[in-house]
Amino acid sequence: MQASKNKNTGKSEPFYRLSVPKQKTSSEIINEARNVLRTLRTQRPFTPTENQRKLFGSRSSLAPQKRPPSVFSVHASSFDLAESRPVSGVRLSPLDFKPVLVTSAKDEDPSISLPKPAVDAAEVRKISSARARLFRRTSQGNVFPAKMVPPDQNEEKLDSEEPARMSNLCRSNDTCLTEQREYTPFNDESGQLICNEHSSSKLEREDVLKGTAGNFLFQRKGESDQMRKPGVGSLWPRSAGWKRRLAGLEDDTRVNESEEEKIFWHMKVLPILQELKSEDKVENLCLACTKLYQALNEGDMLGKRFKRRSVLLKTLYKLVDIDSDPLCLKLAKIILSMKVDGKNLLNVCKLAFKICKNEKNDYIIQNDNLLDCLLEVLTTDDLQKNSEALLYCMGAIKFMSGNAVLLNEMVSKGAVEMLLQLMKQINDIKESDAYFSNLGHLLVQLTATLRNLADLPQARCQLICSGAVSELCVALEQRLNDKDVCTYIVRIFSKLSSYDDFCAALADCSRCYILFLALLSKHQKQQDLVIRIIFILGNLTAENNQAREQFFKEKGSLNTLISLFQTYHELDLNAEKCCHIRGREEEKETKHPSEAEDVLIKLIRVLANLSIHPSVGAALAAAHRVVELLVTVLEYKSIDVCEELVINAATTINNLSFYKVKGSAVQDKKLHIAEMLLKLLMSNSMDGVVEAVRVFGNLSQYHEICDFIVQKKVYKFVIALLDAKNQDVCFSACGVLLNLTVDKDKRALLMEEGGIGKLVDCLRDFGPADWQLACLICKTLWNYSENITSAASCFGEDTDTLLVLLTSLLDEELVQDYSLDRDLRDYHKRYWEREFKPVAEKLLDRIQSHHSFVPAVTITAF
Repeated sequence: MQASKNKNTGKSEPFYRLSVPKQKTSSEIINEARNVLRTLRTQRPFTPTENQRKLFGSRSSLAPQKRPPSVFSVHASSFDLAESRPVSGVRLSPLDFKPVLVTSAKDEDPSISLPKPAVDAAEVRKISSARARLFRRTSQGNVFPAKMVPPDQNEEKLDSEEPARMSNLCRSNDTCLTEQREYTPFNDESGQLICNEHSSSKLEREDVLKGTAGNFLFQRKGESDQMRKPGVGSLWPRSAGWKRRLAGLEDDTRVNESEEEKIFWHMKVLPILQELKSEDKVENLCLACTKLYQALNEGDMLGKRFKRRSVLLKTLYKLVDIDSDPLCLKLAKIILSMKVDGKNLLNVCKLAFKICKNEKNDYIIQNDNLLDCLLEVLTTDDLQKNSEALLYCMGAIKFMSGNAVLLNEMVSKGAVEMLLQLMKQINDIKESDAYFSNLGHLLVQLTATLRNLADLPQARCQLICSGAVSELCVALEQRLNDKDVCTYIVRIFSKLSSYDDFCAALADCSRCYILFLALLSKHQKQQDLVIRIIFILGNLTAENNQAREQFFKEKGSLNTLISLFQTYHELDLNAEKCCHIRGREEEKETKHPSEAEDVLIKLIRVLANLSIHPSVGAALAAAHRVVELLVTVLEYKSIDVCEELVINAATTINNLSFYKVKGSAVQDKKLHIAEMLLKLLMSNSMDGVVEAVRVFGNLSQYHEICDFIVQKKVYKFVIALLDAKNQDVCFSACGVLLNLTVDKDKRALLMEEGGIGKLVDCLRDFGPADWQLACLICKTLWNYSENITSAASCFGEDTDTLLVLLTSLLDEELVQDYSLDRDLRDYHKRYWEREFKPVAEKLLDRIQSHHSFVPAVTITAF
């Protein structure tokens, strides 16, 4: 900026900011605003850690009776044995007739039926307790005679404990059948079937388990079959007609047991189950469970395809009654690995929930793979059927996410993608659906877990890449009435918006501004929710000019902010009054702001950031209610009570004072604002003093404010700040002095308090590193020396030093600072050429023309 020539007088006019500047382009205003306007930073809202792990935290908006329980009991009786049957395509209906006992293959005659009487109680009592279970009535009411039990005692003990279930009789993709239970009648609507436990297929299988042969046939009336020599093996369909009659029952996942599997069961699994039944010590039971899981995994018996699954699960269910978290952890892992569903899935998820609820169990959970099993539960296709089980499963995972080791493990195992996929399924449920409300409970657990995951850099990257922003916004829009869900989603945004990449992704989601405004209007007095939304908006508008404009253009945006300002200002004002009533000695001693103060801090930050945008800033400067509220903060709030709040208010006023618009509220209240700024100048806060000087830098463009500065001796504070040895502080102080020197009768004030010498010191200390500050100092000295008659009388003992400085600073070689990167070096050179050099040359020429001696002294370094 150069001194201009007055067309009437031909004299050079002083440097200053015009009170009514000429119209500038938007880019010029923005570039100039970078030097004057500032965004504000603040701390992320503090979230206290819950003392106890609960399904819903103590801050939940739902009454306890309206949400699922966090405390419950899980016993062996809680599980449903009927659900433990192997996979089957269709459950057959019971029959009204009794089975026919055939003692050998040659006796088989389709025309003969040999009914047997039911076994009486006296006979049953003669059987061993292990065998006696075999004679209990099945679900169809049939009872077997004792002589039907095979002689294999080891197999007998396990099979006798199986509940009524259906057995897969084929290994290929042929038609699959259902078996009620080994050695029990197999019923079909069309008649009585033949069940040959130890018969082989037509492939001439050999008996690999010697001594287990038994030939117990239940023959269906009217159907003949060629039975092979008895042997150990699975039953195969004996005719194409059978397959045709069972059309529609095919199921590729039908249970099938090979010879190898049967051998493995007897050699590896069965002994461990016997140990589980007989062992009393918890430590040994835990070891046995570990061996069992390893054996099942080795034998590929995990999941639903395992034929003897029901026997295994029944044994495990009984152990649930033992009060031991380490044992229950082992049991839950195995039961989940067996892919249970329905009621059993719900109860095992509750069992896992209870284990994870105790923080002391984190260590044993780390050493087991329970997390893998729980994450697999989340991949269910039937969201509605398993909603309650998923709730407790997700609750257990949420508890795990509170542990740093388990949290990292979740990320490495793809938990982020799984959770987002589950959220997408939930979002697809319509509000009219009966399950919509219940799924909100699940969404609370899910979003709480995502919030914990957001702490990890790798998870943040996955959230951005997986499109988390859009899914979270959809959930937020659908659940506006659910404060708990909204709070957790907002917490996620609050955390992630502190990072530039996620903040940019969120800013690109245009719907987010509407949603945030809707939440602010709906939950205006919910401080924990409001403060985080305001914090997010502050982050969005901190660096993104498009976000500033887009938010401000949303309907009701400014009115919503004003309404919040009024609400929390009144809350804070009432708190201040109570504090005065109790006495100053009880005034807030904590370092943290109160809840109302914290909202105001972050709300004012949004206003300050919005004001960076030219059109938005001009609109805010003309918004009288906004300026009134900002000034009110300076009036009633002491900087000693809440420094950040007061300084933020002053900074926002400073930003708004930059805009010289018609009807500017700042201009209308400029003298009152100046009065309030005196409080900051007199405070013990250096930051407060500097901020007050910054505001005076803009306001001093008005003659009334310049008179106020002189009258109240404010200029002395300003001159003293030149000793701060801080570039920004010196820049603000020079701005005020520059505007003061516009008035001829105020220029002499620079000689007081050693002002000229301090300006020269600032030029020496900061000139080569800050050409903008150097230019401002030269402009101030130019204004000051307008009516110079003698350099010595004008600049005193600093004249020679100033001449040497100006001569050295005008050396172009000084600008080539190769310690800076090329872009910054080019910027410095451009500013030196366009701004500093013109005014420095004129000032040097003026001093030299009024000085009789130019010293032959050079400055080699700064």
